[in-house]
Amino acid sequence: MRASIVHNAPNCTNCISIINKNKRLGREDPSMGIFPGFLGLFLLCGMLHCIVECHVHYHDFVLKKENFTRLCNTKSMLVVNGSFPGPVIRVQKGDTVFVNVHNQGDYGVTIHWHGVHQPRNPWSDGPEYITQCPIEPGSNFTYEVIFSDEEGTLWWHAHSEWSRASVHGAIAIMPVDNTEFPFPKPDGEDIIIFGSWYNITEDLNDVVAEDLQAGDDTPDSDCYTINGQPGDFLPCSNASTYRLQVEYGKTYLLRLINAIMNVEIYFAIAEHSLTVVGMDASYVKPIVTDFIMIGPGQTMDILITANQSQGTYYMAGRQYNTVRKDIIDYDNSTVTGILEYKGNYTLPTHPIFPSTLPTMFDLVSAKKFTDRLKSLATISHPADVPKSLTTRMYLIASSNYGFVNHSGQYETGVAASLNNVSWANPSTDVLRAYYRNMEGFYTSDFPNFPPSFYDFASEDYPDTTIITAKGTKVKVLEYNEEVEIVFQGTNVLDASEDHPMHMHGYSFYVVGSGAGNFDNETDPKAYNLVDPPKMNTVSLPKVGWVAIRFKASNPGVWFWHCHFDRHLTWGMSFVMIVKDGDTPETSIRKPPPNMPPCNGYPTIRLQPFDMLSKIAGDTK
Repeated sequence: MRASIVHNAPNCTNCISIINKNKRLGREDPSMGIFPGFLGLFLLCGMLHCIVECHVHYHDFVLKKENFTRLCNTKSMLVVNGSFPGPVIRVQKGDTVFVNVHNQGDYGVTIHWHGVHQPRNPWSDGPEYITQCPIEPGSNFTYEVIFSDEEGTLWWHAHSEWSRASVHGAIAIMPVDNTEFPFPKPDGEDIIIFGSWYNITEDLNDVVAEDLQAGDDTPDSDCYTINGQPGDFLPCSNASTYRLQVEYGKTYLLRLINAIMNVEIYFAIAEHSLTVVGMDASYVKPIVTDFIMIGPGQTMDILITANQSQGTYYMAGRQYNTVRKDIIDYDNSTVTGILEYKGNYTLPTHPIFPSTLPTMFDLVSAKKFTDRLKSLATISHPADVPKSLTTRMYLIASSNYGFVNHSGQYETGVAASLNNVSWANPSTDVLRAYYRNMEGFYTSDFPNFPPSFYDFASEDYPDTTIITAKGTKVKVLEYNEEVEIVFQGTNVLDASEDHPMHMHGYSFYVVGSGAGNFDNETDPKAYNLVDPPKMNTVSLPKVGWVAIRFKASNPGVWFWHCHFDRHLTWGMSFVMIVKDGDTPETSIRKPPPNMPPCNGYPTIRLQPFDMLSKIAGDTK
């Protein structure tokens, strides 16, 4: 199996010649279609002014089912290269990575490079039926992953059905040569990935599909994991608990990734302060804290200094729960790892547990933490916040009911929506349909505003808000538009909770947030337009709002969705199409010749809401 192969070239021309040489030497299968990437790589190098060497990396990802034992239970699940979590991709800012994904599993899969902007290259972004159709079993596809301005920590994961529960891994992005971190260089680093473990022996995708067909809720995990291990609070897990060994007096960079399927978490290390220096591959003003809160999809870079007595200290995480307190059927486990000092001493009987770890329902601590996040906003790492807005959107996020067809009988099932539209995947991907001008696969009428306005934070809401419309509706933006989106949480069905909203192809500035209903006259006056945090995933607070801004300078088809997979599955998502600019350099690149074929609808989907118009008419 081929590992990562790195080629360095002192200028852009050499980058191109090295790739051609590799093809002649058989280092990359010509059928993988990497040739269309040459122009993009050349332009990317030009954008970086060829200040440093271009780095081109190659990886093979083999998707295959393997057996794993956790919580005294052995099960088979799909993983990459035999590991859970999967392999780490290490790059420098501005590098390009070719990843040849071989699917030896039982069903179609795609891979998403979470937080990588992929300039002009939506073809390798990865969400199924949005930018590509699945890589079918027995076939392969090579992704060209183009890094640009990202620096810090990101991750990759499956973006088809619920496969990301076991198919995910870290991306570590170093500064370019001859530059440094905007903080003292750490003595070492480690990666901590929070994940979900499901004890069910059936394939998780099959279980979710059955739940959706029945209109039921999706399964809860049985525990959370740190680097694939539950920790010694849980059965059959003591010996395998993840351990981080440190030396007294040294400082370490920890790259945190929340790959959990459906919850935000609190995390703390006993007796040790955490200094947050980055989030979603963008630097932040350093924050010294006793704990952090991180949502699914988010990444965080933190520094810790080993300045305590020699011993062992728990690294612990638990769910930050924003659902109603009377809902008790959820994963309330505490995941642990152990920070262990090196040296010649007698290990204590038990590690120290962090007294600073907030409780599950502590809403105040989460808000205090997120309110402290600010961009670095320096000359080297500026905050370029859009201020000449051309498009404003106000999107309400709701839990709803849809209709499920049971042999001709329609029954209500769970759904979710944005502006009362629940996303439906088309039979071919949106990008292909858009690029080839294929009609009938989507409509360009995703609404900028909800169909009606009411007290979104109230427990009283119109009956017409309960049922959601299902559709494949996209929002079209002109190139270089400056956009503001206000996401508003609702209390429909008394089901309000946080929603970690993720945007593909971009990072955005979080200019404001608050509780209750957004006031478009008073709330913008308190916006932070100087040093707002730059993210690709932000938590929309329970019955509250969050405002983000970005400039639509990356042409392509890009997905917006809640990163709780149950909400994504239920339809809390939409697609943005950013049109080409006036030049080839501001237009979508040509597609690779070997895009996976589209062979029909995905396995997991809600049934068409055929009765929607009738029901909606009856409730008016």
